[in-house]
Amino acid sequence: MKTISKTILLFAMIISLFSCSEKKDDFNATAWVDPQIGSVHGRWFFYTPASLPFGMAKLAPHTNAYGSGGSWAPCGYDDRHNSIEGFGHFHEFQIGGLVAMPITGKLQTTPGTLEKPETGYRSLFDKEEEYAEPGYYSVFLKEYGIKAELTATERVGFHRYTFPESAASHIIFDIGHRQGESSGVTEATMKLSGKNTLEGTIETFPEYLKFCDPEKRVKMYFVIQLNKTPQSYGSFVEDKTFDGQKETKGIGNGMYINFATKKGEVVEMQVGLSYTSIENAKLNLKAEATEQTFDAVKETAHEKWNEKLGRIKVETKDSINKVKFYTGLYHALLGRGLASDANGSYPRHDGKIGKIPLDGNGKPKYNHYNTDGIWGGFWNLGQLWALAYPDYLSEYLQSNIDFAKETGWLHDGTAAGAHANGVQTNCFGLMIAAAYNSGIRDFDVEEAYKIAYKNETGYSKRPFGSGKYDLAYFVKDGYIPAKDTTLANGWVFNFGASHTLEFAYTSYGVSQFAKALGKTEDYKKLTKQAGNWKNIFDPETKFIRPKYENGKFIENFNPMQAWRGFQEANAYQYTWYVPQDPAGLIKVLGLDLFNKRLETTFNESQKSTFGGGNGIDSFSGLEMLYNHGNQPCLHHSFLFNYSGKPWLTQKWSRAICEEFYGAEPLHGYGFGQDEDQGQLGAWFVMASMGLFDVQGHAAMNPTFQFGSPLFDKVTIKLDSKYYKGEELIIETKNNSKKNKYIQSASFNGEKIENAWIDRKKLTDGGTLFFEMGAKPNTKWGTKTPPPSMSTSEFGS
Repeated sequence: MKTISKTILLFAMIISLFSCSEKKDDFNATAWVDPQIGSVHGRWFFYTPASLPFGMAKLAPHTNAYGSGGSWAPCGYDDRHNSIEGFGHFHEFQIGGLVAMPITGKLQTTPGTLEKPETGYRSLFDKEEEYAEPGYYSVFLKEYGIKAELTATERVGFHRYTFPESAASHIIFDIGHRQGESSGVTEATMKLSGKNTLEGTIETFPEYLKFCDPEKRVKMYFVIQLNKTPQSYGSFVEDKTFDGQKETKGIGNGMYINFATKKGEVVEMQVGLSYTSIENAKLNLKAEATEQTFDAVKETAHEKWNEKLGRIKVETKDSINKVKFYTGLYHALLGRGLASDANGSYPRHDGKIGKIPLDGNGKPKYNHYNTDGIWGGFWNLGQLWALAYPDYLSEYLQSNIDFAKETGWLHDGTAAGAHANGVQTNCFGLMIAAAYNSGIRDFDVEEAYKIAYKNETGYSKRPFGSGKYDLAYFVKDGYIPAKDTTLANGWVFNFGASHTLEFAYTSYGVSQFAKALGKTEDYKKLTKQAGNWKNIFDPETKFIRPKYENGKFIENFNPMQAWRGFQEANAYQYTWYVPQDPAGLIKVLGLDLFNKRLETTFNESQKSTFGGGNGIDSFSGLEMLYNHGNQPCLHHSFLFNYSGKPWLTQKWSRAICEEFYGAEPLHGYGFGQDEDQGQLGAWFVMASMGLFDVQGHAAMNPTFQFGSPLFDKVTIKLDSKYYKGEELIIETKNNSKKNKYIQSASFNGEKIENAWIDRKKLTDGGTLFFEMGAKPNTKWGTKTPPPSMSTSEFGS
């Protein structure tokens, strides 16, 4: 599964196998996931195959996690590397720690380097002897002759090591070093608590906490149960060992256990995890691992992934697109994992342990989750989760609502109860509104509205970690000025223009929430804020342009210059950032310039694979016309639906699916660009089904706009708790790589004349049908543009 040719061969075999044996209701979706895709230069959460959907235990091999710089930069596992430094358990945004490594022979307690693996306990491995699928990972460690296998339940990691004959076999546990995004360890403890049991704690000070929540720390707890009693043990600090020492406390530290093994002897570990206490780590271990075997857990993991992935079934002869689809869906279900224990305990912001209410069976009514921010997530994860995983979306938002009840403010990224806001916006008010607009309402609506409204208007005593540190300017003056803000860790932000646009958009989402609830005055205030983008539109250059506090536009303006007023983008890219009102943007630009500029964007961007070309860099593409590898641009290709040229949305959304997205370790999500906790994977899933909402479901009555569906048939299971329909089917006729243009469309037999449809119609169930062709039908889909703020609110 390491190269495109091997992928094709593998899935050709799978097609043959399952065409013979698979029942119609027994679709094996996991067989179409290739975890290696995009694993070159991937983010910390990205390559964690031994885990469950949204799980706490995310087990993975590490090739470059030890001693990493923390922050957000890609690290953990890179498919280009050929040595492994250990197997980690915690892989969340700003969270990492507890690494185990089985070895034989001379005891070493530092891993060495990629360049010189022989200087430590690293082991070389061959790619041909490595295997990964959702819920399971295995590799052969050449240096030691050990086969290592990993799988997991929600909160317990399972290890199976098959050792060679050796009088000196060891397992090393590193707890005291930076791992991935964890940043520095402030204290780590571990002890041998029974003849076959170890337990401990890890406390870290991640980079984002340093400016978001400097008084807080991330705390992790673990309990390790072995099936073999160590003959001896010890602790270490860096390369100094202390034989016979039963416990360790400090930094740069860890423990080791020693034993003799026979040829083919299997040593197993079960590792219970928690963010609240060692007692709850024990409880999680007991609840999820009692009388479980490794193979049974592996099979259950396969079944749980199959259930989640199988909620959407695609049918196509194009095996590569099918692999890209299910791998993208896999990543959309992988990040943002559990923070709560089996008994409903979770880490509160104040350092105490919170308790989720229990149902009649004594089980938590919902779960809490760790999460990166939702910056851009309304164009991918939010839409996908709302459609096929509304149960998860509801829990995900309830976590934040509980956080706001405790602290008074929504977070926009949390790590074990602490603020971990990376981009200093906060889009969760919009996400709550979008969920409500989509019919997901099984939370305290009035409480949710109150905190969503405060998120858009409240600036007095607002904690820095909640984001929107510059909201007072936006509310009082109608825009955020161009000026530097220096964070506590020394980073300098100057993002007034992009924040103005983003806060205007999120204000619109919550204005629609207010309108739905009959809160007229709030609606008027928020609607006015939603129009604030016009205050930084420069009629001379026809671009969004940063503006100083004195009301003057910045001098020496270059719309291609990144970072000057714009976060991770430039003025050219951000001028399109008026998703609440594309019609209003068309009005100020003029239809001809709107289309000319947008067409130029994609004609030119195709030359650089719609991103940063072949550059292996998360930020490649920031000075381009379009950058699919980052969030601010993700709605651009669907804007043609608003400007009278829907066939160009079909052309370019299809081209991005085919060219930006690949099926190789390097060319997966662009070339080493930023697959931000499943967002790019989720975008592919939505766009390849031909559905997308530029407004991110912010409108009170959301719509889906159409792109170019890639598949012959898609069947989406709808959750009866939230939606009237049982399933939504998307079918195409004459679909092929050549036939990318919609000729006609219908829903439940009724003709569709526009390039959009009310979302509620689809979730009521039925069949959406597209007839495809090789040439654009320039008459179809142009009758009425999709709803837009200025047309929906005030008339066209």
